[in-house]
Amino acid sequence: MEDQKTNLPAPARSRYRLYKILTLSLLAVVLLVLAGYGTVEATSSSTFCSSCHNMKPEFNTWKASSHSQVGCKECHIQDGVVSYAKAKLNGLSEVYKLATDTYAAPIHMAKEIPNESCEKCHNMKTTIVTASGDLIIPHDKHLKDDIKCVQCHSGVAHGKVADRNATFKTDYAKWNSTLGKQMMSDLSFTQPTMDECIQCHKTRNVSTDCETCHSTGMKPESHNDPNFLKGNHGKLAEKDIKECNSCHQYMSENPIKDFQQKTASQELIKNSSAESALTAATYAKKNTFCQECHSKKPTSHNSKFFATHGTTANKNLDTCKACHDTSKAGLSSKNKVICSSCHTNSHKRVSELSIHPIPLNGIKGPSEKCYTCHSQSTCSSCHKDE
Repeated sequence: MEDQKTNLPAPARSRYRLYKILTLSLLAVVLLVLAGYGTVEATSSSTFCSSCHNMKPEFNTWKASSHSQVGCKECHIQDGVVSYAKAKLNGLSEVYKLATDTYAAPIHMAKEIPNESCEKCHNMKTTIVTASGDLIIPHDKHLKDDIKCVQCHSGVAHGKVADRNATFKTDYAKWNSTLGKQMMSDLSFTQPTMDECIQCHKTRNVSTDCETCHSTGMKPESHNDPNFLKGNHGKLAEKDIKECNSCHQYMSENPIKDFQQKTASQELIKNSSAESALTAATYAKKNTFCQECHSKKPTSHNSKFFATHGTTANKNLDTCKACHDTSKAGLSSKNKVICSSCHTNSHKRVSELSIHPIPLNGIKGPSEKCYTCHSQSTCSSCHKDE
């Protein structure tokens, strides 16, 4: 074969070498393209994203999300060669930052997910209600008003873990599928909150009435009880004031700030919890919606009530606490009547003034001598069995 090549004329031998070089070059290009394509595809997979330890929070929350079957690139890389190339270059930059430990934590996206990514699967023009069946969410109207998908659904894939300060370097070792599920189980971080809806509606002068967004009006069955306003609502509030606050906080002119929110640090610690710092009675004094009724004098508080209110209070002081405060701290701005307004410690006051004719040191209760000047009924209203 080699002898045949050497016997070829010079021009033929040159063409043969050129064809050989071109063939090998083309083969090399094909191999490089295939290798490059394989590398690009491999680095675009969700599994590859999880290979970096600093992406463990994002990966584990994504796996526990409703979008776990949607690959990372479907949302984070836009269509088109240019967008794809930019994403790959940005990926190389992130690899360098990871290798040199110069990346920022918690990690935040430089740009929000555009509507186009969501519209690959969701048709905004036909989506009217959510899966609950109660909410009325006309997505086409929101789209028309240039409201971005992520303004409402920013936590759908990762539960806003970066905003919750749960992705610091010191926390990476704690992240696994269990913690990912725990983080995504709190719907206040994965679904649009009523706070977001209310604030947006107020800004755009859209009605905030329940019927605007809820087809059922959102009135709980317990509120239909004829005795609900006569006292049953107070008992229900004592059991779970946070449930009451979930709706009534939006009816108050003043924000209700005394509810503790579960922090990311508590979520990272096993069996941690956060409870409300408010009692039902205190809540009724802070929420202006409650004050509209609680600041009004009950029909029982007539002209004869003053003489018997002490007996009534001793039977059930908690009922009084719904409006009145037994401490000296006072009440809300709409109701200044507190027990200490009338029931002052007069014994302490006169002792300090040194005007009492008989020393009171060591005396724990009234005696017959006291009734020489004082009315026995007055003393016995406080001093019982003494």
